[in-house]
Amino acid sequence: MQPTFDLSGKRVLVTGGASGIGLATVRAFAANGAAVAINDLPGDRLDAAVDECKSKGYTVFNVAADLADADGVDAMVGNAVRHLNGLDYLINNAGTPATTTPIPAADFNRQTEALWSTLLSVNLLGPYRCTKAASKALLDSGGAIVNTASVSAFGGGGSSSPYCATKAALLALTREWARALAPAVRVNAIAPGLVDSDWMCRFEETEFDIAASVPLQRQGLAQEYAGTIVFLAAGATYMTGQTVIVDGGLLA
Repeated sequence: MQPTFDLSGKRVLVTGGASGIGLATVRAFAANGAAVAINDLPGDRLDAAVDECKSKGYTVFNVAADLADADGVDAMVGNAVRHLNGLDYLINNAGTPATTTPIPAADFNRQTEALWSTLLSVNLLGPYRCTKAASKALLDSGGAIVNTASVSAFGGGGSSSPYCATKAALLALTREWARALAPAVRVNAIAPGLVDSDWMCRFEETEFDIAASVPLQRQGLAQEYAGTIVFLAAGATYMTGQTVIVDGGLLA
């Protein structure tokens, strides 16, 4: 059961919105009546996501940009605010593992400067750039920000130690931004566990092995994470600076 809200007239920017949790979040907001600017890397995947949403009658806009490009992010957020005529919710969802196979914590040779640079620029500076660029519009509307982190922020896994570090830092920034933008803007985060989606980094475990490690005995669906994001943005009116762990009980 997904949370439902009357979001008619609400304006949303979702980064990394062309697949996985991001696309599910776009659909959830749009299905509740919001207008959504969809950000992702330019290309067929983003075009297909926009076309699919428009075919369902949703109000969506294509605001392609690479979050590793600081100037491009400023322009992208500006375009989103112009298309939407303001902004109520910013969903900092975009992220990358920057590797197709997990890198063990002890494998320092694969934890290269280039890997660190990519992860920091996309996973940490990307949300900062978007938040900075969107802050005035959000303060004007009294809106909310939701950051997508990861249970790997709490240690013990993930695609690499640098990836875990960027997600842990994003939780710290969630608290910092909650204070910086209070009382007008609420800032919270979601820490997803295992996700049943086409993630760039593939783990060796089978779906059965993965499910066996979770008390609820399955991976989370993208729409289940999206439901929590919508709740934090539109419904959790007395929550700020918090991280909601949604992992099927994995950390338990």
